[in-house]
Amino acid sequence: MNQFFITAEKIFLEETVETHSYLEIVDGIFGDCVKEVPEGAKIIDFGDKWIGPGLVDTHIHGFLNHDVMDNDTEGIKEISKGLLSCGVTSFLPTTLTSSSELLGKVAHTIAEVKDEVEGAKIQGIFFEGPYFTEEHKGAQNPIYFTHPSIEEFDEWQTQANGLINKIALAPEKEGALAFISEVTKKGVTVALAHSDATYEEAKKGVEHGGSIFVHTFNGMSGFTHREPGMVGCAMASREAYGELICDGHHVHPTAVDILVNVKTPEKIALITDCMRAGGMPEGHYHLGEFPVKVENGAARLESNGSLAGSVLTLIGGVKNVVDWNVATVFDALKMASLAPAKSVGIDDVCGSIKKGKAADFIVLDNQLELCKTYLDGEEKYTK
Repeated sequence: MNQFFITAEKIFLEETVETHSYLEIVDGIFGDCVKEVPEGAKIIDFGDKWIGPGLVDTHIHGFLNHDVMDNDTEGIKEISKGLLSCGVTSFLPTTLTSSSELLGKVAHTIAEVKDEVEGAKIQGIFFEGPYFTEEHKGAQNPIYFTHPSIEEFDEWQTQANGLINKIALAPEKEGALAFISEVTKKGVTVALAHSDATYEEAKKGVEHGGSIFVHTFNGMSGFTHREPGMVGCAMASREAYGELICDGHHVHPTAVDILVNVKTPEKIALITDCMRAGGMPEGHYHLGEFPVKVENGAARLESNGSLAGSVLTLIGGVKNVVDWNVATVFDALKMASLAPAKSVGIDDVCGSIKKGKAADFIVLDNQLELCKTYLDGEEKYTK
């Protein structure tokens, strides 16, 4: 048995923040948090640093010049390892709208490489598309947009070996409501996105089982006092989760504050929507089939200047919401770990420091700069 204790100025557990405490780790699993340790116990003392849960990115397309849609096993492995430098210990590789054939191949590749990655753990697959509408297409390619099909989804799921646990669609698409009802019965989370839905159309999507609003405010019909739109539905649907990209480009800090106040931190999932340029120098890249220019911390389509994913790190998003006075450190960390994990039903295996869970955690300084990342109780990244 490999038993040791870790201690730091603060330990951010699932429900509390502990000080002057020791967190037990046994064979890579979190144990009890205690005030005293047995005589002779092995202790790793992080001094004035803070210990937080490993972060969970449930919406990320790429990193370090690799993209999930490259359909390359080595690329996915590199994304996984690279994410450790962002404090991410679990993630959902995220697709883009493409041909049905390529999506199936990508799903198969992710399933094959799932247990071979050495960095952040693959906890599922997020299919972002192809059931969207053109009005809010963003950087999704509309030539592949189609209507929801259970048969098509089942084929992808077979190729994915059951790993798809989240799919996004526009709720106003023909057949969308029946599709939402059916796939949620299969245990798959349905997210609403890239949609020109009215408030009522979006509300029906939620009533049929839609439970996440993808990158809230972006890629959806906006709010007005006479037609609340999809943004209004995201605010009013208290049980649904709202994703947020907190890079300062996608959403104004005041809008972030409003949504967090309305929905509470428990229902906000910080995500990155990061594309291949994440962790790379600014310059010219591609997102799917579209040329993208990364400049001043933002990724934009070269064709029309629309935002095309982000180059945000998840720990950067945590730091931003704290710096913007939107959330406490405790809540900000929770919005980047437990909330996203809960949103797709993987909180039993990741998302918090809790007895019985894998000892995936991060070490931060008091400025929320990442110092170290641990997986299963082993140090995997040091700044």
